[in-house]
Amino acid sequence: MDLGLKGKRALVMGGSKGLGRSIADALAAEGAAVVVSGRDQASLDAVAAALKAAGAPTAHGVVADVAQGEQMDRLADEAVRLLGGVDILVLNHGGPPPCVAAEITDAALRTWFEHVVASPIRIANRLVPEMRKRGWGRVLVVGSSGMQHPIPNLALSNVLRSAIWGWLKTYSGEAAKDGVTMNVIAPGSIMTDRIMQNAASRASKAGTTPEQELGKMAAEIPAGRIGTPAEFGPTAAFLASEQAGYITGSMIRVDGGRVRSML
Repeated sequence: MDLGLKGKRALVMGGSKGLGRSIADALAAEGAAVVVSGRDQASLDAVAAALKAAGAPTAHGVVADVAQGEQMDRLADEAVRLLGGVDILVLNHGGPPPCVAAEITDAALRTWFEHVVASPIRIANRLVPEMRKRGWGRVLVVGSSGMQHPIPNLALSNVLRSAIWGWLKTYSGEAAKDGVTMNVIAPGSIMTDRIMQNAASRASKAGTTPEQELGKMAAEIPAGRIGTPAEFGPTAAFLASEQAGYITGSMIRVDGGRVRSML
């Protein structure tokens, strides 16, 4: 299936590794031009070269730290300069450290609110108005199954990701008439650094090993295994496609059936 992404221009935040990289790979393979952001220029340059080899007509890496909200303005402007505009915006970033609800502090809330809520909204406010003027755009938030099914030991993530889901659900209703779709892709257990971090935290609390905790995670999933990044990115490519123009304000789970909710 031709997804109609040839010539589209994408900004993928946190695109140097993990889920962001899997999305950048999938978009590049469909012929989209891509800018990836992250905190290490050397890593970004290597990813940009790989994206070009995979099919992106052009690819660039731009250093930007989501913890510094003012850097989102520069990232948006640089992506527009390099690509000539942004049609697809992927809001992706690292998640808060593991903790239980009773361990959430005011300082952690303020710090991670910037990462998870404020900075994504800031860059979207910079780029989405032009999408609406052009009559076409895609905004994708890389979320978490914790938005629907709170994940034990990830209390801070559960709280803040629910906030960005509320923002996207609201904004998607405002932008839909202008040809801009906005959706959340919610991963379950995907083999990334984040999963390893959570497994190590759980092991520390339980007196087990990270490998044992990964086995427990897999046992909770109907598919019987932890997913791979390569199984995640293509979902984002479809949601960014021409064919997905009638899907908006939705949360699409890529979780092996872990979340049992019917809503």
